[in-house]
Amino acid sequence: MRLVIVSGLSGTGKTVALKLYEDLGYYCIDNIPLDLVQPLIAHAVSHPEPRYSEFAIGVDARANPAEIKSFPEVLKALRAQGVHVHVLFLTADDQVILRRYNETRRKHPLSGPEVSLVEAIRLERKLLEPIAALADDLLNTSAMNLHDLRSAIHARQPEAGSGRLAVLFLSFGYKNSLPDGADFVFDVRNLPNPHWVPELRPLNGRDEAVAKYLESHSETGALLDDIRSFLAHWLPAFQQQDRSYVTVAIGCTGGQHRSVYMVEQLAASFQGRFGQVIAKHRELGL
Repeated sequence: MRLVIVSGLSGTGKTVALKLYEDLGYYCIDNIPLDLVQPLIAHAVSHPEPRYSEFAIGVDARANPAEIKSFPEVLKALRAQGVHVHVLFLTADDQVILRRYNETRRKHPLSGPEVSLVEAIRLERKLLEPIAALADDLLNTSAMNLHDLRSAIHARQPEAGSGRLAVLFLSFGYKNSLPDGADFVFDVRNLPNPHWVPELRPLNGRDEAVAKYLESHSETGALLDDIRSFLAHWLPAFQQQDRSYVTVAIGCTGGQHRSVYMVEQLAASFQGRFGQVIAKHRELGL
């Protein structure tokens, strides 16, 4: 079992990091009480399933201070159980964190009527010292954007350096906005929409009836072939440049039928051709 503990200062990218681990197939839990980590791992060990082989959990200043102080003991106990634990701690310069909070207008978890943002940042650094001191990886995100952080996370994966590309196929609905961080975006709203077929409306693109409906229209196969050919030609070019991760987003209006079907078909087509091929469906929560 591999367990990644993601911690760090607020405003340094912890949530983004956890989402990236989730995209890589990790079972992710944010803000879990440290007292529950060992029972969780014990349950996973006693119920071996593929989804439990890789965990990523978020631990930060929202935890009880007493729990944070106990982090060294928790870490030691986990490793004694034979769990491969990697602690990733994200940090950034104070001025960078201040700017990020001013841009987002979000409230710092330790700030309040009598605690300014500057004081909250300093308090948080002190509070998280027991975790930072034991970090296997201390990552400063001051000069990083979303894509830089993504690359840094992938570089820390066990398979990094193997030259094998991980490809995420992601379905989404345009009515709920474009997904962040997509390398390619394909619009399939020109295909016949199963939403307007009453018996297909409650289904999604993974259902056989929806697949048969879409496949009965020649434009579905033509568009699928075009996208497949494009990716077959250009994805290897990314691999040759040592890119470890590419996201291919497929969008339709609601993200329920057409985009889901296309993602399933594309993921099946590219299985085995790259290091890891993942199919995810944003609007279905899968």
